[in-house]
Amino acid sequence: MDPQQVFCHNPDCPASGKVGWGNIGVHSRKQQRYICHECKTTFTSSKGTVFYRLRYSVEFVTQVITLLAYGCPLQAIVAAFGTDERTVAGWQQRAGVHCQQVHQHLVQQPRDLGQVQADEIRVKYQGGISWMAMAIAVPTRLWLAGVVSACRDGALIRRLIQQVHQCALYRPLLLCVDGLAAYVSTIKQVFRNPIFTGKPGRPQLRRWQHLCIVQVIKQHAQKQPRRVMGVIRRIVCGTSNQVQTLIKQTQHTPTAHMSYIERLNGTFRARLAMLVRRGRGLARRLQTLERAMYLMGCVYNFCTPHQSLRLVLYLPNNRRRWVERTPAMAAGRTEQVWTVEQLLCYQVPPPSWQPPRRRGRPAAKIKALIQRYLL
Repeated sequence: MDPQQVFCHNPDCPASGKVGWGNIGVHSRKQQRYICHECKTTFTSSKGTVFYRLRYSVEFVTQVITLLAYGCPLQAIVAAFGTDERTVAGWQQRAGVHCQQVHQHLVQQPRDLGQVQADEIRVKYQGGISWMAMAIAVPTRLWLAGVVSACRDGALIRRLIQQVHQCALYRPLLLCVDGLAAYVSTIKQVFRNPIFTGKPGRPQLRRWQHLCIVQVIKQHAQKQPRRVMGVIRRIVCGTSNQVQTLIKQTQHTPTAHMSYIERLNGTFRARLAMLVRRGRGLARRLQTLERAMYLMGCVYNFCTPHQSLRLVLYLPNNRRRWVERTPAMAAGRTEQVWTVEQLLCYQVPPPSWQPPRRRGRPAAKIKALIQRYLL
């Protein structure tokens, strides 16, 4: 037990989320509990992880969640290990909520994306048809965002583009989408910055200066709908020189395409049993599908090495060794390949403590806390 590597989980504590500030001590080594000397709160070492208050061993829960993240149906896990179906489904929901928090904390941070591809896939669930829209950063193969909805409409696309906007810095950006008209109007509305002039009223919003949008539309044969006869590439926003420059910087082929997001769609369909076509392991609710999507997305980002991202390390005597990298490593979010257990044990810090708002001057104690933890 190392108190210097643990933070307080109490959102009302001034030292909430602070690591290595000397406010954490060991409360009980037998029960694996810590104590915060600032707010006098005790908590276990598994607080903030998937294994919090679970009676099963960490190894067994990790093994079950790993099988779920790599395409094993829930019914097969129940038959193999003899656990209750509701227990395994609860673990999947818990892991999905945890991975969503990890994704929002580590992935949804502004960075230079270069090129983003977005697409939707049609998903069957018990009771109807749903749509899952996802986006990927091409240079790092990082899964950026995912949204699940019962309809393929503008609201679905807006939620997806807003998540992509949270991950993007104000840099030259190329977005490759399909022929859905909602993409173009939504991107132009979301990717805007306020122009402050000092005048009263709402500031004017101006679209990003170096924003490029390319629509890649496939032409199918009339008698064979699954056969692609041709591809139309339409530049909706930006100039041809800007598009070609961004393509050369972010991919190896000279033309715009949707291969990266389509490959990601294939990975999701292969690793999520509820996305398999003509399968019987369908999801009953859209929330279950969304939790499974975040579980699969975080395992893809942090735990799965990508062959196109590996680096060569030259050794003496003309030898070389390939260094495996995950999309999160290529994006600079981690320094090593995570295991599924490390992903499930990652503790997301709570929001920073905010001093209470009261009339008058703050007390001396509140001033001391602000001086120590906020300044």
